[in-house]
Amino acid sequence: MPLVSVIIPTFNRSRKVLRAVQSVIDQECKDLEIIVIDDGSTDDTYKNLTKLENFIKYIRIDNNRGVSVARNVGIKNSLAPWIAFLDSDDYWLSKKLKIQMEFIYNNPKTIACQTEEVWIRNGRRVNPKLKHKKPSGDIFYQSLKLCLVSPSSVAIKRSVFDEVGFFDESLPVAEDYDLWLRISCRYPIYLINKDLIIKEGGHDDQLSQKFQGMDKFRIRAIVRLIKSGVLSLDQRDGAIEELTNKCNIYGNGCMKRGKKEEGTFYLSMPERIARRE
Repeated sequence: MPLVSVIIPTFNRSRKVLRAVQSVIDQECKDLEIIVIDDGSTDDTYKNLTKLENFIKYIRIDNNRGVSVARNVGIKNSLAPWIAFLDSDDYWLSKKLKIQMEFIYNNPKTIACQTEEVWIRNGRRVNPKLKHKKPSGDIFYQSLKLCLVSPSSVAIKRSVFDEVGFFDESLPVAEDYDLWLRISCRYPIYLINKDLIIKEGGHDDQLSQKFQGMDKFRIRAIVRLIKSGVLSLDQRDGAIEELTNKCNIYGNGCMKRGKKEEGTFYLSMPERIARRE
């Protein structure tokens, strides 16, 4: 059995997925399996991946069903006790997994850890804004504001998914925000303060480029978490506070665009949710 299952979802990124896979093959940590989930690509992804068929487990989904479905298929077909994700437009430096596995060995209570990353936007290196600074340990309250875990940088214990569930396949975006909230309200997520991945962005096929009003989906994630009953009293108060902030922003935006019914629904939501608890 391998130590780590590396799950790479991809859709119509034939050249970039080769780079991503090669960066895993080149890892100093060799005790791993590589699972590529082809989410219904219509380009030459399959043809190109045959060059690396001896190194990967290739699974194809016939229709493009989204990154959450692809990641979940990968998790369910994995063999290792640890899971690492890699988006097909990102790639790892060669020591990434070795350093993470050493951290986990030296901190045996760890269930999840991530690394720092180099951001590339439209071919140029950029510095993340202060709000994107990754915390370490108990990151739940900071994570309510925005997603502070990069899927391509995290290593996570496989058994956690049996406890908290998988990626929410009904969310077209913010699926990672939703998952990390469900995990971070229960467990610390640690940061290894080293740049160990190259994270590319700014291209048109990114989900964040396609969807406006992403807070609508973050609101859905917070509401579901509050209703789940797993939060402590302090966590619940923090979730209600951030729900109020997000609903005010989204609801007032609806009002300005003339969507009064939708705006009223979201502006009144925090009070309704708090009253039910």
